[in-house]
Amino acid sequence: MTAEPAEQVLAGGGPGRRPRRARRGAAEDVAGLGFLGAGAFVAPALALIGLFLVFPALWTIYLGMTDYRLTGLQAVDPTFVGLDNYERILGDPSFWRSLRLTLVFVLLSGIVGQSLLGFAIAWALRRLSGWLKGIVETLVLAAWVIPASVSSFLWIALLDRRGGTLNALLGTEGAAWLIEHPMPAIIIFNIWVGTAFSMLLFSSALAAVPPSQLESARMAGAGGWAQLRDVVIPNIRGHILTNTLLITLWTFNTFTPYLVTAGGPNGASEILAVYIYNTAIPGGQLGVGAAISLIMLLINLVIALGYLRVGRARAARPAEASAVETAGGGETA
Repeated sequence: MTAEPAEQVLAGGGPGRRPRRARRGAAEDVAGLGFLGAGAFVAPALALIGLFLVFPALWTIYLGMTDYRLTGLQAVDPTFVGLDNYERILGDPSFWRSLRLTLVFVLLSGIVGQSLLGFAIAWALRRLSGWLKGIVETLVLAAWVIPASVSSFLWIALLDRRGGTLNALLGTEGAAWLIEHPMPAIIIFNIWVGTAFSMLLFSSALAAVPPSQLESARMAGAGGWAQLRDVVIPNIRGHILTNTLLITLWTFNTFTPYLVTAGGPNGASEILAVYIYNTAIPGGQLGVGAAISLIMLLINLVIALGYLRVGRARAARPAEASAVETAGGGETA
């Protein structure tokens, strides 16, 4: 009878079994830092997160439950008002108008405008090469990389009613585009500024589509639209979801249109980010502005969770289909 090794007996292993480690924690500490060492290693990052993310978030929640103002007695000694600010906001028609304008702005300038135009440019660039492709990419990227203050100034110079470039080109001197059509102006402006991201993302996605699938579709007689519908889109659905999520959140939170119209005239282009600023800073109502910011944060969370749920459901379908096929093959065998 052969004696078993002492380490194997202590670890609870028997003949033919691999010995287990007596201390699980030692196996998980790959870097060998120990609990205190690992804590010291991540402490600076946690301190920065707490200082610049957690504390401002908690401070915003607190301000949203007070009547804090920039001036007056409430600036020196704010009063805790609980949920009164939220009741006031939800009963204010200006808030609902701003939210409606924001949803229209996100839908038209982000989801529809930037995504579709970015994909169209990426699809067209596949057939271009050389200097022409470089010029198109440079023009699209220029609007994205230049500072927001510069792009806003250029847009104002384009649409100015006195000596604006657009009026000079169309012969419509005196037409006040930013006053008469403020929402279309900031929608087109945001499309112009943000299309480059979608173009870059979809360009990388299209480059990853297997050429053999496209060639097979061409040999089967599929035209451009059929190839796009049956080959390209199924291969880049994940990129489409990622682009839509990021564009939606960025457009929902953007403040750049303020530099073009300042939310006017009379709130006609006052999207939610601009509404918060006008309430908290020029209006001096920091408590109300903080409450609106928290509502905006919750809307962002709902949007993100909705997209993530759609993505998980989409990822689960191929796995379920594969499992069904495997089960069917086993029964056939």
